[in-house]
Amino acid sequence: MSGTFIGMPAFPKAAHKAVHDTTLRANLRHATHTIRDKRAVAVSELEDWAELREAGKQIKDLTLGRLDHYLIQLEEAVTAAGGTVHWAADAAEANRIVTELVKATGESEAVKVKSMATQEIGLNEHLEAEGIAAYETDLAELIVQLGEDRPSHILVPAIHRNRSEIRDIFRDTMGRWGRPAPEGLSDSPAELAEAARLHLREKFLRARVGISGANFMVAETGTLVVVESEGNGRMCLTLPETLISIVGIEKVIPTWRDLEVFLQTLPRSSTAERMNPYTSMWTGTTDHDGPSTFHLVLLDNGRTDTLADEVGRQALRCIRCSACLNVCPVYERAGGHAYGSVYPGPIGAILTPQLRGTTSEVDASLPYASSLCGACYDVCPVAIDIPEVLVHLREKVAEQGGPGHRLEKTAIKAAGWMLDHPSVLAMGERAASKTRKLHPKKLPGPGARQWTESRDLPEMPAEPFRDWWKSNRGKNSSENRTVNRTGDDA
Repeated sequence: MSGTFIGMPAFPKAAHKAVHDTTLRANLRHATHTIRDKRAVAVSELEDWAELREAGKQIKDLTLGRLDHYLIQLEEAVTAAGGTVHWAADAAEANRIVTELVKATGESEAVKVKSMATQEIGLNEHLEAEGIAAYETDLAELIVQLGEDRPSHILVPAIHRNRSEIRDIFRDTMGRWGRPAPEGLSDSPAELAEAARLHLREKFLRARVGISGANFMVAETGTLVVVESEGNGRMCLTLPETLISIVGIEKVIPTWRDLEVFLQTLPRSSTAERMNPYTSMWTGTTDHDGPSTFHLVLLDNGRTDTLADEVGRQALRCIRCSACLNVCPVYERAGGHAYGSVYPGPIGAILTPQLRGTTSEVDASLPYASSLCGACYDVCPVAIDIPEVLVHLREKVAEQGGPGHRLEKTAIKAAGWMLDHPSVLAMGERAASKTRKLHPKKLPGPGARQWTESRDLPEMPAEPFRDWWKSNRGKNSSENRTVNRTGDDA
């Protein structure tokens, strides 16, 4: 990946600040509970939901098992339909390819469909450095861009903002990006949406270059699919003369028929709708219909390395529905920014460390950003066992060492030795009981201090259990066993 957000601390530090932001927590609680309640109703309408979930899992696993085959098939189909396919090993190569393609058109601006892949590689920032303006057209992404903010949710990037905050952002910044907000703009959702529509329409009609991602790529036909709810994607995919799509290699599926499964599970899991208001599909180019030039950039950027991990690879099944975020108690309290990645929440906690590695403090902390309650696995429409992968990644982080993990290994080794020597353990217990009045209420050290910040250490008993047993039960132990056996037989 292109790296962590600049200046982001590890998850525990970032989350500690976020949980004390009462406005943020209120915004997140209201939004996530609303979305997940509606999702539950939408999913309950399908009697075969469990079968659809299993079908999605099997399709994805089949594809990942033969990914090389399906990607070559996809390239051949896209090329035969008039498109051009580019392969990008990492973020730097993808950014270079897209920049060169935009410059080749002679244009200095582009309109964008909401895309996690472009955020992952930092495309907007790279294009800006090259003198190219990339305009986000999804309403939530527009809010984030105008507010010089970062997305905090996969489906609703501005979920951390309330209506009043959005109104202020539109009033203060819209004019610097194009058409200004109307005079007297209120925080009414209808007025905010209308202000965004008017602001974006001039960009849609002027743009000659469109940039998108894709939800799915069909290998047998070379068809790309974008599902969305606002219609901005349809404008970006049909009006510009040149369309550039940057898509992760894991988004390919084998056949057109496979698409039927995901067009049922994705909308219900994401927006709690039976189907998406706008489902756009295109295959190469067609004379006098849509863009005359189409480029597909297939992005690896750590996905091949993830595929090599037999446990971790299931993260590549993800269809970016964000259902796991909406049920996660950690995400609800910490928010998306604390994860230091464009992929927040439970899926980000397993996907980001695999795409970027765990060498940085931020990435090494992400597998621990979970209570392992399992709610994320229960709602995942492709049955990604996120808790399993989290534990797997924690083991990897522990193996690579670090001060905390070295101390933990030393402590466990010492505890093991003591448990193997009962007389030493007994001496330690007696010493702990005799000195119990001197014990601190909080443990020293940053990690231990965080744990005991809201908890008191259990009070040490006046004597160890083994000593109590000897004095109270030891003398009559044989007699007690005889009585118990007699009673049992009766």
